[in-house]
Amino acid sequence: MRFREETLEFAGLRTISVGDRDRARLVVVLLHGFQMEPSDLSPFAHSMQAPAWFLFPEAPLAAQPRGRAWWHIDAEKRDQALKLGPRDFAGQHPPDLPAARGLLSAFLAAAKVAAGARPLVVIGFSQGGMLLCDTLLRSDTAVSAMVLLSASRIAFDEWEPLLRGDRLRGLPALVCHGESDPDLALSAGIALRECLIQAGADVSWLQFSQGHEIPLIVWRRIRTLILQLSQG
Repeated sequence: MRFREETLEFAGLRTISVGDRDRARLVVVLLHGFQMEPSDLSPFAHSMQAPAWFLFPEAPLAAQPRGRAWWHIDAEKRDQALKLGPRDFAGQHPPDLPAARGLLSAFLAAAKVAAGARPLVVIGFSQGGMLLCDTLLRSDTAVSAMVLLSASRIAFDEWEPLLRGDRLRGLPALVCHGESDPDLALSAGIALRECLIQAGADVSWLQFSQGHEIPLIVWRRIRTLILQLSQG
């Protein structure tokens, strides 16, 4: 069965919507990564066959040579950095990050209102995962579960005092990372997992053999989580 899909403006961001907003049992927000577009991930919503309303917001900045970005990354410098091997973004402070955080905070607040009493699940891939975690550490919007896919810490010195707070305490958090990720090092994913544990989140870890991607084993784990939450 294919669900209704449309493009709309939601909380100031162009967004792909998949599913029936009124009849869905939960709301799922999924953030794409660098040089991606919402349409790269929206087929996942159809394949899930879940009673959910999916929202795929589009990042505000254009990326080169294609897609969008939550914050600017120089493509040439990125290619040079990757020649040295997979990276960890913990020490980086992108100038565009605060603005992206503000956009996502407003988006999640609107999604929470739309969800009402239904669960709100938030998922971020790569750059989208970094932004998601960075935002939730500061946000007052309560979510039901967080999924971070092939991500890393970002501006970690700012995170450290926030990890001692209660914002993530008890939150179900699934962290997934590939052993062969050529972009973000497996050690970056492990460090992300450990800081969420430090923050008191209820962390599940999924390490897979592939690279910077969302393989079937991850898809199945996300689907299981969504179906469990849909049963209330």
